[in-house]
Amino acid sequence: MKNQEKRKDVRLKNKETKKIFILGFEILLLNLFSILPVTAATEEPVLSVVHSEENANQWTGISDRLQTMGGKYCVVSLSNIRSMADWGDRRILFLPNVETLTPTQVIALEEWMSKGGRLIASGPVGSLSAPGVRQLLRSLLGGYWGFSLSDTQEIKPAKTKIPGWANETALFGKVRGGVVIPNDMGAQSIAIWNSKDNPAAVITTERSTFLGWRWGTDTASTAELDSAWLKAAVNYYLTAPAPSNRMKKIEGASSSCSTTVATTVGNLGTRGGEVPRVTASPPPRITPSPTPPKTATVPQPRPLPIVKPPSSQEAIDQLEEAVRLDVVPNSNEPINENEAIALQQELENLIGRVESAQLAVSANAVNPSEAISDNKQSSGYALTVDVESVKQETQLASSRPGALIKTKEQALAQAKVIAKNLSNLIAQKNYALARQQWLVAKRILWQQFPVDQRLAQPEIRAVWLDRGTIVRAGSKAGLAKVFDRLAETGINTVFFETVNAGYTIYPSQVAKEQNPLIHGWDPLADAVTLAHERDMELHAWVWTFAAGNQRHNEIINVNPDYPGPVLAAHPDWANYDNLGNMIPVGQTKPFFDPANPEVRQYLLKLYKEIVTQYDVDGLQLDYIRYPFQDPLAGRTYGYGKAARAQFQQLTGVDPVNISPSQPELWQKWTAFRTEQVDSFVAQVSKELRQKRANLILSVAVFPLPQIERIEKIQQNWEIWARRGDIDLIVPMTYALDTSRFQRLAQPWIASKQLGATLLVPGIRLLSLPTIGTFDQLQLVRDLPVSGYALFAAENFNNELEKLFISTQGRVQSRTREPIPHRQPFQTAAIRYSALQREWKFVLQNDQMPMPAKTISDFNNQAEVLRIALNQLSTAPSSSKLLVAKASLTRFQSQFRVLMKQELKSNSYQVKVWENRLATIERLLRYGERRVPLR
Repeated sequence: MKNQEKRKDVRLKNKETKKIFILGFEILLLNLFSILPVTAATEEPVLSVVHSEENANQWTGISDRLQTMGGKYCVVSLSNIRSMADWGDRRILFLPNVETLTPTQVIALEEWMSKGGRLIASGPVGSLSAPGVRQLLRSLLGGYWGFSLSDTQEIKPAKTKIPGWANETALFGKVRGGVVIPNDMGAQSIAIWNSKDNPAAVITTERSTFLGWRWGTDTASTAELDSAWLKAAVNYYLTAPAPSNRMKKIEGASSSCSTTVATTVGNLGTRGGEVPRVTASPPPRITPSPTPPKTATVPQPRPLPIVKPPSSQEAIDQLEEAVRLDVVPNSNEPINENEAIALQQELENLIGRVESAQLAVSANAVNPSEAISDNKQSSGYALTVDVESVKQETQLASSRPGALIKTKEQALAQAKVIAKNLSNLIAQKNYALARQQWLVAKRILWQQFPVDQRLAQPEIRAVWLDRGTIVRAGSKAGLAKVFDRLAETGINTVFFETVNAGYTIYPSQVAKEQNPLIHGWDPLADAVTLAHERDMELHAWVWTFAAGNQRHNEIINVNPDYPGPVLAAHPDWANYDNLGNMIPVGQTKPFFDPANPEVRQYLLKLYKEIVTQYDVDGLQLDYIRYPFQDPLAGRTYGYGKAARAQFQQLTGVDPVNISPSQPELWQKWTAFRTEQVDSFVAQVSKELRQKRANLILSVAVFPLPQIERIEKIQQNWEIWARRGDIDLIVPMTYALDTSRFQRLAQPWIASKQLGATLLVPGIRLLSLPTIGTFDQLQLVRDLPVSGYALFAAENFNNELEKLFISTQGRVQSRTREPIPHRQPFQTAAIRYSALQREWKFVLQNDQMPMPAKTISDFNNQAEVLRIALNQLSTAPSSSKLLVAKASLTRFQSQFRVLMKQELKSNSYQVKVWENRLATIERLLRYGERRVPLR
């Protein structure tokens, strides 16, 4: 109810803004069916169309549609883009179906748009680019390609208030595309898919339009529908009120359309041979063949492009810094209804995380005097937040001029005032001040995190210890320093990179070659010893189906096309895409064929060597998938010798002869490949646990929606979890801000398909500010998960080390802190005791008013559960587990009733408590499967 009232309030106050927005789209619709006469008549084209290697095989369809539309355009070659000027001085840029952009190109695009350029894009734009590139593109486009739809769907108008919208029938029809997910701020859906939940098909902002299908491809849509949408978008930006349609002069930008792709201007409407057109030759395919005998020739890979890793010259660090904040200081750009709601919600969530962290510290302090008092600052050092600047900005933002924030109470009160007043500032169109105050509130709140006091409960605190860090350590003594540092910061689980790019980090009797960067040393043996001496677990982290790495080739100074030592020795084990490439275009890694029995036996033998010759505590499977594909764009993978033979034997059809346009066969081909991965995980689980029953198996996976994930990489980790093949799922939920991290992690955290498997979200440290890392960690601790994993050790810095030592560092104690995946019942009991202390603290300080009788009943019920969990922890048995589960279920049901009133005034904290009870429930389920019971 509270959120509904806020939304209603914002809607009313943004009425004028919305009128302006709707007016713009009325103009768009009025000019839908033709390029305006003034445009057709002008000598200079206003539209540039981007050509790239990725859309080259679609270019005939793209250029045919452009030619029939009328008006002039020119072609820009993506490979020539090095700076803002290279995008040209046309008002509008069309980016059709381009999935790979470099940091340099997207930064140049942002600068070009800042000069008034407008962008139209289609298909999964940037989806194969680096994380920072994808992040910035989301900002520029107002959203991102979420996932492909499994079949053709009807596009229909969104429920807008724009007159006559639904009558523009040329815009609507059947299309095969994908769901476009708008950002919380700044984008509006103007067309939706006629499928469950009506997801967005087209989104638009003042400066961009994003079409959720591959424009110009007959398999996706008709030429008439494509043309209608492009005309509509172009005309909107040409007729938008100034300054939206005004292009500022770009120094150095050429007014010529001459590029390496097209040497003259294309004419929208001129047919015939007067204009050279860019046409792509039909892509080569693997030659169909009958079931190949054992001596069959393996299709040879085409020459591969040299793909250089991001360097400082490409400014990837600057890029991720640029996209970290969604809120730009001093910008007076209008804030629409969705933006306003998102800004307010994000601020309220941050307030909740700060209060939750402070409560955990206060309630769990060893001595009551250690609790954060009203007159005690919650942080002893400022991390990345400058104290004085915060005070100065707070002074400006305060509703009482001259007042400085001195205590946490004042800080939280000030942040809440700002959150409450945000909608008023936006309604008054005081957008710059709204943004300034939002940023001030965020900095105030970050400063209030209790970063100098311990608050962590038993949890999985994992880190990926990468090959680069191992190589730089150089010896056992050097590696000991790394482990000392990790142990001091409270890390209890290390994913140690053991197999990388086809090389082992240790001298193997199974693998072809130890990593050539290691000389006369067995890092794995030393790592196991060093970890166990420090009461840490050591899990061998292995690349599964990725067999090599062009970037690693560059480091060790070998041919970029070298497929790695294993495939070099066994080329018939290789996998291929539908064009005959061992490495898909735009990617850097060759893959094994998971259907090949010899590959499977080799990998199993290698893993058995690791878990029997070394006392590792676990094994983590990485690259447990196929490489990324896009079937609708004609990029598919999995055509290894063994896979083709087996599929043809099953169906009578060579898979190179089928496509997504044959749904039944294509579904079988997708299922066949997915089963190769599924069955291998099951085989690894069964055979390794026969060797080591207590071995922990984990998987590093992509947090994409399940249907899209199966279609693109054949990774179905839900089934591995339900079958009990694995213990830990580690989704790579890498994000540069906490709200985006939560959106990535939330669907899987709430999933009911994970069985008794524990969830451990991954956090990427690169480019995260230290206090931003802590913010994400606090969110993890407020969610129903069992811990976190940090990528990677090479990104640990001194400031982060200090933070971790203070908040989760090792405590001198006679008993070792339990690790959830190793001692789930003890973890559950300790975490529940911490919950009880929080409730006691809140009740004693009158922060949760309840009648005395209600408090007494609450305490009695909570005590029953505590006793049951402690008894189970002390002497696990089937009967005690049944009692504990029943007590927990009963208490959870009663808890919701008892907290009904508190939920209205402090919904975030109540939800946190419910999440922590849910974590205890998951620990009991996991323990039931993994802990021997009497």
